[in-house]
Amino acid sequence: MPPPFRRALREPGADHVVLTLLDQCLAAYPPAEWVRLEEQLASLPAFSKPVKALTRALASRAVDCAVDGQGRVLLPQVLRAAASLSKEAVVVGVLNRFEVWSPEAWESFLRDSERILDDVSLDVHWPPPPTGPSSTGKP
Repeated sequence: MPPPFRRALREPGADHVVLTLLDQCLAAYPPAEWVRLEEQLASLPAFSKPVKALTRALASRAVDCAVDGQGRVLLPQVLRAAASLSKEAVVVGVLNRFEVWSPEAWESFLRDSERILDDVSLDVHWPPPPTGPSSTGKP
């Protein structure tokens, strides 16, 4: 488990992660983040077909998994199979969770993502333009 997530699990009662299938990987949430996700889902329109589908997909496959003293998590076989995981895995930190990918699925995701980003203008300007008169160094 990535070190930042181990630190998050030092909170009282946070001795596990919640794993669920997300896209082609396993997403692991610290307990507090999973509760926050549940609250977000519960705040969405309950009778919306996409909301029901998303809620069912995430919640029906969610499993509480203990974290051992060395920061390891035993991935349930059913979730390993669903994510096509075998002996090798790629662990990726993503904001409030980490994801566990098969190397092949991760490489495929990267290729597809690069294609999408090349094709779509996100209208994101980086670095952000300077603000204020002092940002140019001139009065």
